[in-house]
Amino acid sequence: MKQRTVSIVIPFYNERESLGELIAQLDRVKPVGWDIIEYVFIDDGSTDHGFEELKSLRTQAKRNMVLLRFRKNLGKSAALSIGFSHAKGEYLVTLDADLQDEPAEIPQLLERLKAESDLVIGWRTNRRDSFIKRLSSRLFNSVVSRAYGVKLHDMNSGLKVCTRDVANEIHLYGELHRYFPVLAAARGFRVSEVPVTHHARRYGKSKFNNGRIIHAFFDLTSTLFITSFEHQPMQVFGTAGGVSILIGIGILTYLTVLHFMGQSIIRRPLLFAGMMFVLFGMQMVSTGLIGELIVHKRHDPVAYPIAEIVK
Repeated sequence: MKQRTVSIVIPFYNERESLGELIAQLDRVKPVGWDIIEYVFIDDGSTDHGFEELKSLRTQAKRNMVLLRFRKNLGKSAALSIGFSHAKGEYLVTLDADLQDEPAEIPQLLERLKAESDLVIGWRTNRRDSFIKRLSSRLFNSVVSRAYGVKLHDMNSGLKVCTRDVANEIHLYGELHRYFPVLAAARGFRVSEVPVTHHARRYGKSKFNNGRIIHAFFDLTSTLFITSFEHQPMQVFGTAGGVSILIGIGILTYLTVLHFMGQSIIRRPLLFAGMMFVLFGMQMVSTGLIGELIVHKRHDPVAYPIAEIVK
């Protein structure tokens, strides 16, 4: 029976100390029926010379390694997006480089993928992170689950496996990697989770900071819009614009009747309100039409600033 090919995509930022041990752990992973053909490392603008460390480790690894380096830090979504585009496997594994997730868990996620899913998340049932990080993650998962109806405990786990179709259809940018399961479910893919072991960070510092909470809020709004109106923007803009126009017309009709009854309407604030409602509505409808044109126009992939590629 033909084995399924797997690429392991690993974005990293200033994780030099953990890279050697990570590769050693990856080399020991041998899932039955699956062929891990490559590791795809994406250096997200590190300043600790981790990329040079990887180039020296590359000759010792038991599997092929593809190395990519951004000129500057662009974030995890950009790193995953470019990693997916360079990976050759039929199935993709994402894994953080901080050693908090065990590569040994990969086979059980692949088996769940084969059995019933298109995307499987590693659920960190006993997270070994700071209290603030665990609390913010719990709130995030609760809010996102209720907002989108995707019942998962750990949306933002770094350990995931998915089919090539999932990776190809979902465009990651900004901080949308946090909503990867939501975006997949919105496109009809089957999403599930498997409990996995989680370890405390041994090297370096966490990349989590309070600014990410603010970014997550805005991305929550963006994701809600994308999942609801990605293909029909006129539904939201046209509806809002239509309601606004109707309110404006109603106000102006009322004032027109008063005018013919001999009352002065020139100095009434209601006149300007009616005009504003109509103008705002027309702008909303126009925005919806432009959105429809954008949806139907294909764009080239984002040209990320890649400084170096080693294959």
